[in-house]
Amino acid sequence: MALSRTLLLLLCVVSFEVPNAKTRPIDFVCNAHARRNMNNVKDLEVAMVDCSGSDQLPSSLQIPCVRILKASWDHKSLQQKRAEVRGALGVLLDGVGRVRKETKLSCQSSLLERLEHGITNYLHIVTKLDIKGDLTDPDPGCPSQQSRSLTQVLQLYGRLLRGKLEWLSLDLRDICLDQR
Repeated sequence: MALSRTLLLLLCVVSFEVPNAKTRPIDFVCNAHARRNMNNVKDLEVAMVDCSGSDQLPSSLQIPCVRILKASWDHKSLQQKRAEVRGALGVLLDGVGRVRKETKLSCQSSLLERLEHGITNYLHIVTKLDIKGDLTDPDPGCPSQQSRSLTQVLQLYGRLLRGKLEWLSLDLRDICLDQR
C-alpha cells in the first residue's frame, strides 16, 4: 500500500513537471501552445468523474477573485499585474494545500495534489518573470470567497489561467520579440 502511494506520488510529480527542464519563464510567455498544454484543469475535471464524492471538500477554502476589468487592467503596471496573478495563485495554493491535508479520500487527495502541483508551477513561472521593478502587493480589487466545492475551485482556477495569467502573458509579448 505504501509503495503504491509512493509510486502514485512519483507519477504525479513527473507527469506535471514543466515539460522541458531548461524552460525559462519567458518561453512560457512566448509560446501559447506551451501555456495551453500546461493547463491541467480539463484533466482534473475528467479525473473527478472517477472519484466518487470528490466534489465536496472536507472544509472550505478561500478562493481569490479572478474577475478582470479590461479598462482597469490596461492602466496597471506589469508589476501590479504580476502581483495580482501571484496573489491569486498564492491564495489558491494555500487553500488547496490545507484542504489536501484534511481529506480522507485518497482519490480526492490525489486530485488536490495534482492541482497543488500545477498551481506551484504557475506560481514559480510568474514569480521568475523578468519584469523590472519591485514586487508590489496585489490590489485587493474584489473580495475573495469561500468554497467547499472542488468543481467550483477548478472552474475558478481555469478562469484565472485563461484570464489574468493569459492577459499578463499577452502584455509581455513585446519581450518575445526582443528574444529573437
